[in-house]
Amino acid sequence: MGDGRASADGARWMAVGRSADPDARVAGEQAARLALTGPDAKLLIVFGSHTYDPVALAEGIAAAAPGVPVIGCSTRGEIAPDGPAESTVVVTAIGGTGFVVATADEDGLTGRQREAGAAVARCAQEVPDLPHKVLVLLTDGYTRSQENILRGAYSIVGAAVPLFGGAAAADAPEHCYQINGARVLRNGVVAAMIGSAAPIGIGISHGWRTLGEAMVVTRSDQARVYTLDREPALDKFLRQLDAPAEVYQDPAEFRRWMLTRPLGVQRRSGVAVKNISHDPDFEGRSIGGGTEIVQGALVWATEGDSASVLDAVEVACQDAIDGLGEAEPIGLLTLSCMGCKAVLGTEGVGEETERIAKRADGIPFAGFHTLGEIARTRGVEGFHNQTLVVLALS
Repeated sequence: MGDGRASADGARWMAVGRSADPDARVAGEQAARLALTGPDAKLLIVFGSHTYDPVALAEGIAAAAPGVPVIGCSTRGEIAPDGPAESTVVVTAIGGTGFVVATADEDGLTGRQREAGAAVARCAQEVPDLPHKVLVLLTDGYTRSQENILRGAYSIVGAAVPLFGGAAAADAPEHCYQINGARVLRNGVVAAMIGSAAPIGIGISHGWRTLGEAMVVTRSDQARVYTLDREPALDKFLRQLDAPAEVYQDPAEFRRWMLTRPLGVQRRSGVAVKNISHDPDFEGRSIGGGTEIVQGALVWATEGDSASVLDAVEVACQDAIDGLGEAEPIGLLTLSCMGCKAVLGTEGVGEETERIAKRADGIPFAGFHTLGEIARTRGVEGFHNQTLVVLALS
């Protein structure tokens, strides 16, 4: 599959290619060649199945596009115009005189998240002062405190540059990878600073509804919340949801129940959600989810279902396109959460892509199912769970 679109003035283009060949090198080369539909390619963004050998994948891409910067990461499900799939590679290419790109990477992410985020963000200094910019980040999804990566990046690029991206997925931490050119990282973050002569839009939507009154995080430590309103967090949260008795003690029932009831956290841009379905402490009666929830934060119980998640898909796509103003979109990057994929199921994931295609209205799009989504347009925070984030280029 190959699909592309150029801007009205011909200065910018975006295209998407996919291959399902089981040989990683062949798949990378095929997908990259399908994506290279225009002149002066400036960047390739690779979403490759965790089952591929990333070194061979990068070699195949380089064979098709020698000298073109490449960033990418592992996935457990790829999104493209011909539908959702697994065990494929999807390559997005952007190019033309209207784009300028610089890339960077930092390995050894764990324990130095903020430092790594700042280090890769310094590639912004290599991009001229074009009117529109975005810093794209692809991180190791098994690393905790992802918010600190964004804080490090924010400390370099500031409020004027939005952040966008996602956390790489795999079936196990050892199969998770990130790619920068020929370099393969196993616990890193890769970045691409994209400068554009035309507008860039970002959409964020999750479809989860708040329930009841806000609660205050009265004791927390990094990714674990011990008390809400000075009560054991697990019990307070479940009472707010009117959860059945078995959810209070049974890990399997807790995971099933909480998958459609994430924790809502107040931010300047609205209520973001955190997936806490997989990390309860039944002895200590605390909750956690791998991402930071600070003491003093306002939080809510939330609920939703496949219908509300699918409605949010269209909202995120349209908000990103609306962010372009009068400019015509040439393509979308659409990153969805593994948590959403679990809620939607096989049929729902197919409809998710159909909803994206409806809003894309013929322009190319590409994405993957992540272990967390990055989209910061206001404030310092910008790491999400069970959310669709969309980047629109024009």
